[in-house]
Amino acid sequence: MKNNPVFIFDFDGTLADSFNDVIAVFNELAKGYNLSEIKPEDIPKLKNISSRGILKKFNFPAWRLPFLLKKGRRLFNARISGINLFPGIKETLAELKSRGCTLGILSSNSEENIKIFLDRNQANLFDFVYTASNLFGKDKALKKIIRKHQYNVADVIYVGDETRDIEAAKKCGIKIISVSWGFNSREILEKHSPDYLIDSPKELLKIF
Repeated sequence: MKNNPVFIFDFDGTLADSFNDVIAVFNELAKGYNLSEIKPEDIPKLKNISSRGILKKFNFPAWRLPFLLKKGRRLFNARISGINLFPGIKETLAELKSRGCTLGILSSNSEENIKIFLDRNQANLFDFVYTASNLFGKDKALKKIIRKHQYNVADVIYVGDETRDIEAAKKCGIKIISVSWGFNSREILEKHSPDYLIDSPKELLKIF
C-alpha cells in the first residue's frame, strides 16, 4: 500500500509573498553592518543569482550569518501583519489536505513569525512547523524531520523557491518542487535541475 505524500514547504517566497519585506529587512541590517544595500535596479539581476551568489555579491560575510539571521527575524516580526499568502496557495493546501497529504513547513524564518502569519491568514493547515537556524542548513533539518517522524524518503517532497532549497533536497535524496513565483527566477531554478518546476500553486495538484 502506497503512503500519502508528505509535502514540506518553504515559507518566504513559497507560501508568503514577502519578497519586498525581506529586501527591506536586509537593507535595514546592511545599514548597521556596513554592507551593500539592495537597490531596486539590483532586483532583476538578483533573481538570476544563486542564494550563495547573492551573499557574495553584497559582501555578506558567512561568519555573520547566524547573528544577522537572528536580528533579521526580529525585524521581520514587525512587518508580518502586512504579509499575505500568494494567490491560490490556501486553496491548494486545503485540497492537498483533503486528499490525505501531510503538510509541514521548514523555513529559515522564526516559528513565532510563521505561526502569527498562519493565524492572520487563516491557514492553519499544517501538521508541523520547523525552523533551520543556519541559512544553508536545511538539508540537516530535513533529515531530522524525516528521522523524527519516521517518514519514507520516497514519500517526502520539499517545495521551495530558491536554489538552496534544491541543494538541500538533493542532499537528502528527496524530491524537490521549485516554484517560479518566489525569490529566484525560473531560469536559475531550471539550471539547478529540480524534479519539478511549477508556475502556479494549482500545478501541485496535477503532479500529485
